[in-house]
This record gives sequence, structure tokens and C-alpha cells, in this order.
Amino acid sequence: MLKKYYKFILPILVALIILIIPAPQGLSINAWIYFAVFMMVVIGLILEPIPGALVGLIGVGILIWLKIGPKGSGDVNHIISSKEAVNWGLAGFSNSTVWLIFAAFMLGLGYEKSNLGRRIALLLVKYLGKTTLGLGYAVAIADLILSPFIPSNSARSAGIIYPIVSSIPPMMGSYPNDGARKIGSYLVWVALASTCVTSSMFFTALAPNLLAMESAVKSGFSGVTWLGWFIAFAPCGIILFLLTPYLTYVIYPPQIKGSKEASKWASLELDKMGKMSKKEYLMLFLALFALLFWIFSSVDACAVALSVMIALVIFNIITWNDLLSNKAAWNILAWFGSLITLAGGLSNVGFLSYISSICADVLSHFNSNIAFAGIIILFYLLHYFFASTTAHVSALLALFIALSANISAINLDEIVLLMLLSLGIMGIISPYGTGPSPVWFGSAYISSKDFWKLGFIFGMIYLIIFLIICIPWVSFAHSIIF
Repeated sequence: MLKKYYKFILPILVALIILIIPAPQGLSINAWIYFAVFMMVVIGLILEPIPGALVGLIGVGILIWLKIGPKGSGDVNHIISSKEAVNWGLAGFSNSTVWLIFAAFMLGLGYEKSNLGRRIALLLVKYLGKTTLGLGYAVAIADLILSPFIPSNSARSAGIIYPIVSSIPPMMGSYPNDGARKIGSYLVWVALASTCVTSSMFFTALAPNLLAMESAVKSGFSGVTWLGWFIAFAPCGIILFLLTPYLTYVIYPPQIKGSKEASKWASLELDKMGKMSKKEYLMLFLALFALLFWIFSSVDACAVALSVMIALVIFNIITWNDLLSNKAAWNILAWFGSLITLAGGLSNVGFLSYISSICADVLSHFNSNIAFAGIIILFYLLHYFFASTTAHVSALLALFIALSANISAINLDEIVLLMLLSLGIMGIISPYGTGPSPVWFGSAYISSKDFWKLGFIFGMIYLIIFLIICIPWVSFAHSIIF
């Protein structure tokens, strides 16, 4: 009986155990209580006894009742009013990045409803999909083409690429519970791994990149342009992108090596679609409009995305009912809104400054180069504790910037940029590490055990290549990038 309900019991048990342990010296009881609730939410997001968005909302609700979370609430003598607590709890839902992600889902829906995204993917499958390896590259390239235009890897990978990829394995007798390893497992992993790489490659390919940049600049980072970001990651990104389908082919090989059926199927599907429609041309124009403004304009990225979303409705590419009924978008709004609130509260109650002081003392005894790499590695691996990149950024980025600033001989701009560039690739390490992960994991083509194993293998490969290439490259090309 207990086994059936362990997913419900374990998060609460973890919180109770933390509460039983006395608060460490230098940390207030309020900060310790906050940490207990935060860890309950993190464990809940990992186990998901209920939808992740609801887990986050429960955590926010508990803290609102406790009146712990707003600035100053870490001090037990500081009185927080109910209104202050509620305003704090709802603040995440007014965050521009949350709404950018919401609008990005609508952009993804526009690609889907106009059939432009499907056309791009089918063209690639037609010309590259005659072998399984070629099909893997077709899936990866489709994501690469869409990534600069859609600042949500969920909308891009789960909304556009997934419907195409999921249509291919059944044609070759590959189903989740019967013959998954024939080709389905391979394609699923390539699709997820590729979107993690492209999420780091382009500033506008991952919504948390924008949030991270905003937070970093406020913490003393000089900032980089869209082009500067691309230049900084390009040497590593190109290698990772080219390696991913092949590495998957070697490490997690498909049983079927040829896939002429996929190429023929794509050709037939394109014939059925006919010539490009007016909606496809409009969608292409709006996508290019968004990209140009994200790269060259000072207009806020959220404002651009919301404007394009409105245009999609006006031009009838999507309908108002499509917008209202997009459960995934509204779910993300609730999920990210609560997580951003919870992550920000860690700083408000003084927990992050406490951890920062401890880590700074430890790292100060190491050589600056070792400390430099150690900070990046730690920032990367701590993603195991987060169910979204946005939550990771909100909870840890400011802390790690402050930590880096306290260590002599470390170039703050370079180490901060490297942390920002790692945000996409770190999503590969867990089944909940990035937006589309639950969708690909939920396809059931890869078992839970294999998913975790592949996440660890690819996560370490990505991290090692990233450290070896990006650290010296960012230093060498400093004047070009910044």
C-alpha cells in the first residue's frame, strides 16, 4: 500500500526530515523552513505524483500562508503582511519570460497549424531519410532550422518535431511496447539531444537564455549580442550538433539501418500537401520578422513574441479558440510562474547568500583555473535538482555570479557567459531537465532506466567537450564576443 503512495509521501517526508534537523548556524529558521518547502517541491517535480504545475502552485500556496518568501522574510522579526505574501506569490506570473514562453508556444502552434513546420521537416526526411543515420540528421537539422525562430524548445521540439518523428517508427513496425529499439528509440533520443544543443547555440532558441541574460546583466555581467552569443558557442556547438546523431547511432544503435520507407512516406506526404499556402508564407514572414527584431532591435523579446502571437490570430493562422484551448501553453504558464517565484524566494530569505559564503570559502583554497572549471561543472550538475532551466537560472545564476566575483583572477564576464551557454546542453541530463523532455520521455520509446543512463552519458560528453573547447575559445575570442 505504501509503495503505491510513495510518490506522495516521499516529498512530504523529505520536508519533515529537514524541519526536524536544527537550522545551520548563520541561517534563520524562516530560511530553513523555506528550504524544506522548496526541497519538497523539487522532489515532487522529480516524482510527479500530480502534475508538475500543481506541485509548484502547492509550494507557493504553503509559503504564502506561512508568509515566508518576500524580501526580508528570512528575518523572523520582520513582519510580512498577507498582502505582501500574496503579491510575492503571484509575481512570477507577471514575469516577461513566462509570457515569452507562452507566446512561443503559440508560435509553435502557428508552425503546426500553417503546416510550415511540417513541410520543413518532411523535406528533410525526404532527402536525408533513406538511411536511419540520415534520418537522424534530418530530425536534427529540422530542429536547427527552427531554433533561432522559436524561443521555446518545448514549442519547437515537442510541438513541431515530435508529431513528425512519432509518425515514422510505426511504418517500420517500431512501437513503444513492441520493437521500440528498431528505430523509434533512436529517433526519440536524437530529437531530444539535438534540441538541447541548438538551445545553447542560439540566444533566441531557449527562453531561459533571455531570463539568464537579464539576471546576469543586473549582477554585473557586460552582456553580449545575439551574434556574440552564437560566436561564443559555435565551435563547440557545431561539433556537438554533428556528433549527436552519430554518437546515438553508436551508443544506442537502432536495429534497422535503412529507412527508405520514411523517405517515400515523406515524399507522398509532401505531394498531399501541394504547394505552399498563403498561411505558410505568412507564417514564414512572421517568423523572419520575429528573428530580425530579436537580433537587431532593442524591443523586448516578449513584446515581439506577443505581437507575432496577435498577428497569428489576426491573419487566422491560429484562432482565438486555439489560443484558449492550448493546454500545454497554459500549463507552462502556471508551472514556470510558480517556479520562478519559488526560486526567487531562496534569495529573498537569505539562503543563497549563506550557501555562497560557504562555497566561496571552499573554492578560495583552489587554483583559480581549477575554481573556474569547478564553478561551471557544479552549475551544470546541479541541474539534476531542477525541473526546468528557468527554475535553475532563477535559483542559482545570481548565486554563482556572486560566488565567481569573490574569487580573484577569474574573469567575471567569461565565466558568466560560459554558465549561460551551458543552459541548453544541461537539459539532456534528466527526463525533466528541459521543456520537451517529458514529451519525449512520455513517448515510451525509451525506458526510464535507459533514459537516465543516456542522459548521464551524453550529459558528460557534452560537458567535457564544452569545457575543452569553450573555455579557451571564449578567452581567445574575448574582444570579438564582448
